[in-house]
Amino acid sequence: MSVAGRISSITTTVTPQLHHHRSTTAAATLHLPVHKTPTSLRCSNSSFLNPIRISSITPIKTRTRTRRPTSIQMSMEAGVGIMGTKLGMMTYFEATGKVVPVTVIGFREGNVVTQVKTDDTDGYNAVQVGYRRVRDKKLTKPELGHLEKSGVIPLRHLQEFRLQSVEGFEPNQKLVLEELFNEGDLVDVSGTTIGKGFQGGIKRHNFKRGLMTHGSKSHRALGSIGAGTTPGRVYKGKKMPGQMGGTKTKIRKLKIVKIDSDLRVVMIKGAVPGKPGNLIRITPAKIVGKNIPKN
Repeated sequence: MSVAGRISSITTTVTPQLHHHRSTTAAATLHLPVHKTPTSLRCSNSSFLNPIRISSITPIKTRTRTRRPTSIQMSMEAGVGIMGTKLGMMTYFEATGKVVPVTVIGFREGNVVTQVKTDDTDGYNAVQVGYRRVRDKKLTKPELGHLEKSGVIPLRHLQEFRLQSVEGFEPNQKLVLEELFNEGDLVDVSGTTIGKGFQGGIKRHNFKRGLMTHGSKSHRALGSIGAGTTPGRVYKGKKMPGQMGGTKTKIRKLKIVKIDSDLRVVMIKGAVPGKPGNLIRITPAKIVGKNIPKN
């Protein structure tokens, strides 16, 4: 066989092997589609047997958040109230001989209207009341300047009472207890509860304790607080040991038993939040549909 015949036989045998192994030549080039949208490599069970596939992703749609107009979120009162100081508890005997536990609340100098807010000036109707006179150096200059606008004496506490209408109120107007409340009226009393510090579940949430026998290892411990696998976490709001007391609390619909104008005290049936000396806020009881609107 001649040399030319041998070369032609070699080329015929080698050419199929090159196509079998997909040799990269100028003719065998990989053409990828060009997309205008951004592309990313999305790997699904990528391995040596499953190569990475190139796919297009739809563009991400961004939401345009519209800010809501800010408004005053504040509960509306059934009427203007006053502030006082808790003096303690005692036993009161009614005319029929019935024994009633009452809380005595006294009043220092104050309960003066310091500011009247309207829809035109502040966006809502409210009456700001000041209580407990103090020396000038006990207040800051902005606080003194705010009170001097209305011609009011320096007062320690300032609180607002949001009302449906503020007609009949003006700055430097003194609020009298006998004109606002009568004996037998129902009132809402709010104040700061006594701080108890860090307490366990038995004292804080009235949990039951475990057995006190020798074999028991769970006397006052909390115990299990949730499942293991499902949900695998502790639900929010779980009653557990923690800080107890020291929070603002309101007790609704307490009855006024006695108003003593000479001693400047009021006796309210039952217990109110706080310890003796704490600030107490007294407002007319809210009765939906009667003194406050349903909506």
